[in-house]
Amino acid sequence: MKLYYLTTAIDYANGSPHLGHAYEKVLADVISRTKRAMGQKSHFVTGLDEHGQKVQQGAEKEGIEPQERCDRVAKEFTDMLTELNISNDDYIRTTETRHKKVVSSLLQDLYERGEIYMSEYRGFYSTRAEQFLQEKDKVDGDWPEIFGEVTEITEKNYFFKLGKYQDWLIEFLQENPNFILPSHRQNQVIEFLSEPLNDLCISRPKERLSWGIPLPFDQEYVTYVWFDALVNYVSAADFGEKTFSRIWPADLHVIGKDILAPPHAVYWPIMLKACNIELPKQILAHGWWTSSGAKMSKSAGETISPLDLVKLYGSDIFRFFVMREMRVGQDAEFSLDRFESRYRADLGNDLGNLVSRLLHMCTNYFDSIVPPSHVLDTPEQELIEKWEQTRKITLTFFEEFQFSQGLEQISGFIRAINKYADERVPWKLAKSTEEGDLKNLQTCISTMVEALRLANSLLVAVMPEIHEKINDRLGLSATENWDLDLDWDCRLSGRKLKEKIILFPRK
Repeated sequence: MKLYYLTTAIDYANGSPHLGHAYEKVLADVISRTKRAMGQKSHFVTGLDEHGQKVQQGAEKEGIEPQERCDRVAKEFTDMLTELNISNDDYIRTTETRHKKVVSSLLQDLYERGEIYMSEYRGFYSTRAEQFLQEKDKVDGDWPEIFGEVTEITEKNYFFKLGKYQDWLIEFLQENPNFILPSHRQNQVIEFLSEPLNDLCISRPKERLSWGIPLPFDQEYVTYVWFDALVNYVSAADFGEKTFSRIWPADLHVIGKDILAPPHAVYWPIMLKACNIELPKQILAHGWWTSSGAKMSKSAGETISPLDLVKLYGSDIFRFFVMREMRVGQDAEFSLDRFESRYRADLGNDLGNLVSRLLHMCTNYFDSIVPPSHVLDTPEQELIEKWEQTRKITLTFFEEFQFSQGLEQISGFIRAINKYADERVPWKLAKSTEEGDLKNLQTCISTMVEALRLANSLLVAVMPEIHEKINDRLGLSATENWDLDLDWDCRLSGRKLKEKIILFPRK
């Protein structure tokens, strides 16, 4: 059985993790956990891009070897994955032998088939972007800030016949309108392809850059970092091994919109086509986190350390916020005030209060034993109908990677449970001596327990630790398969619950 193969962009080893890195990993992790909950076996890969001029220059400034710098940065990123409870199955580093072997193999094959040639280049070069530029890259006659310092150089290099495949790529995108999500991103790529594609320089002379994978057919050159990095998706999938077909093609690439065109939506598909490797099924391009409407900039000191937030609030709160706040494919504004508001309202007041008071009532009224349900009046019927609607809509949103809208549905259902309690007023029923009120009280607590169990089942992919804590209070293990856990069946009747817990303490 083929695995659901999911990748993120591999992070570049020229800086420390920031909010954008963390969001992308959480997004991919939620997708992976969702697929598992839906009964699919997932293979989730992320990693680190370690070659290139910026890495070499950074190491030189520190007076250390590039590998030492990469090892340190790799630890920072893997520590982040651990702190965020990311369930990746593999972590690929481009300095690994398994990766270098695949890069060399593909380059040699392309060269032998005439897809790579040598030519002299004279033009502009951006060290920051590590790419050659053209006049058309200017904005109002000037080089955009993203390119940093631009210099004019002349040198011989090897080029990949990118332009040869332009018409093929345009036709492919037109025939596969859902290849890139959201759809407006695919339209942007097609617009990008309206201009002629230049062949891609895939080498750098060692006299200028030594930190890279040597070209197998010319040891005086190293591989251009983008060609090197993009190969990680197949090298992590065991390219060249019998297991490759069990993993490849990738089902989904999760990347930021800033590296969609040209790297992932132009270079990468064409590279695969030229190498006779099947294309991935889909690319999901997410947006940016902004501050006051502008992209958070590392150079401007506007980045947020995700680990600082995790240390203060816990990984699940961070995961919930970024998934709730950003609609996939759009940008989202980050502020500490907004973060704290979500914590207090959606989590503390709604979910946390529900868990606390429900466990407290069950302990006080029934010695922590979940009572049977006796009646099915309008309040119970409405809540059950609300659940059926929530389940259907939420699963649809999750399948479409629209987790913000899905979490909105779950939060709405949790509020409905609290509203049900306010209508049934169990604290008043508990004081009544009428026989009918005892049955109503039993029904109320039973209904609330069941509703909480179901709502919590849908949270397993987004907040796995909180999910486990709630299920532990209910005497359940973590949800593994939604097919088995999303039916309203009052399965906890007669089960002994644990004492109340404060899930979201005031900060």
